Amino acid sequence: MTSHTVTFTARFANDTEIENWDKHVTANPNGGNLLQSAAFAAVKRNFGWDVRHLVLEPRGSHGGEAGEHEAQPSYNLVLEKSVPLLGRFWYLIKGPDVAAAEQVPAALAAVKEFVLRERLGVFAVKIEPDIVDSDSSRALLAGAGLVKVPNLQPNDSTAILDISTEPRLILKSLHSRGRNAVRRAEREGVEVVEAEPTLENYRTMHALMTGTLNSKSRTGVQVRSFDYYRQFWTEFTQRGQGRLYFVYENGRPSVGAFVINYGRKGTYKDGGSLQKRTQYGDSHLVQWTAINRVKELGCTEYDFCGTPPADRLKDTSHPFHGLGLFKTSFTKTVTDFVGCWDFVIDPLRYRAWTTAGERIARQLYTRRTGQQFY
Repeated sequence: MTSHTVTFTARFANDTEIENWDKHVTANPNGGNLLQSAAFAAVKRNFGWDVRHLVLEPRGSHGGEAGEHEAQPSYNLVLEKSVPLLGRFWYLIKGPDVAAAEQVPAALAAVKEFVLRERLGVFAVKIEPDIVDSDSSRALLAGAGLVKVPNLQPNDSTAILDISTEPRLILKSLHSRGRNAVRRAEREGVEVVEAEPTLENYRTMHALMTGTLNSKSRTGVQVRSFDYYRQFWTEFTQRGQGRLYFVYENGRPSVGAFVINYGRKGTYKDGGSLQKRTQYGDSHLVQWTAINRVKELGCTEYDFCGTPPADRLKDTSHPFHGLGLFKTSFTKTVTDFVGCWDFVIDPLRYRAWTTAGERIARQLYTRRTGQQFY
């Protein structure tokens, strides 16, 4: 199969497709991403973004053998901002979801053709495909005229665990540090509770997060407002796609985790803990419990959602160093994705955006709402 020979057409999804959005997204070539979900779309609508549902359809192959990926449409969530004087800016979050890096330029050519034909006024598209980082992938994107920009999502470098086998073999596959911590916590009677999705429990979870992550310089993670997380957690739990876990110590929650099952992917989305705890392996047992649960729900991989890049795992100055140590105690392998790139449709307006427009837009939005722009 010569995947680079595929061309695409782009269109907005129809009402029926939007009603069945998650079914379509999880059937994408890479299985979709929770940040392309209906739940996440509902959250971002309330936090400064307009939502578009974009469909990329293969137009066929020229000169290559027919392949299974070539006949597969790709459903992608687009977050849209209207920028005064410049027009519209699109963030193709965790997309485009195509079968191979070689298909990204063709997908974006279809997006540009669609934008111009429908006169949508979009001057640039930020993309973030889950394509593994490599010199060849970067060269391909740069060669197609894309501009590398700072990454936005914490899991552009991440630890991913294969959970497709039986639990006994998964446990055996863990790094010895993680496996020993899980076994000791089980032996010493640490109990993990799947907590009810109540307002009180959400407040407790947010308090654990702000207690753990209250220093950006120490962890590199910014905790958003409680209102943001309350809606985020509610949207996913109401769809059966999210679960909250606590470990208790001395009658109060000491470790919390919010874990998402979306398609074949489980994700450790949010976590927090008390700094001073006595139960060894409690955080490890929370993860092991969540892994087994999402496996029961049909997931075959588990994303620990954020580590330092593979080449900086031992760098103690990296803001994710501590998180990386914990997450790589389950799987030694770190996957680096290509991260964020800008696809320029209107060079003049894009130059104005990068010179001052984006910085001003971010400052104004944060000042007005107290929320993060992206």
